[in-house]
Amino acid sequence: MNVEYINPFIEASQSVLMMMTGNKPNLGQVYLRKSPFQSDNVAVIVGLTGKIRGQVVISLSTQSALSVASAMMGGMTVTELDDISKSAISELGNMIMGNTATLLASRGIGIEITPPSLLMGEKMMIAPANMKTICVPMELVNGSLMEIDVSLEEK
Repeated sequence: MNVEYINPFIEASQSVLMMMTGNKPNLGQVYLRKSPFQSDNVAVIVGLTGKIRGQVVISLSTQSALSVASAMMGGMTVTELDDISKSAISELGNMIMGNTATLLASRGIGIEITPPSLLMGEKMMIAPANMKTICVPMELVNGSLMEIDVSLEEK
């Protein structure tokens, strides 16, 4: 997979998280995932089509999702993933992918994104078909982790 494709995901994620939470996440060690792989309890899935196609899974623990949703809602303490906090987490995924699409377009790589789908559950397994997956771990301010799994193929 071309690193030219991954950098916009990193840049957009850090930018959106900084804007929405007030804290820039630290980039962890990026690595190639083996399929299938286990996801955290909360996952936002966004599909991509265009010059490159595939899917992106943004996953967080429930506690990390609550922390991010709280920050997105102006610091209001969120104690459960209700409809509003789920919507906030979905919108976070949408914003990250929208910014990524803009960055890719500025480099001559046109993509379209699907609306985000939010999944919640224990021990979810993700198995992208016939695509390599790059995991981009982001350490959030409270030491929690958000992983961005990018599964792409060129057309």
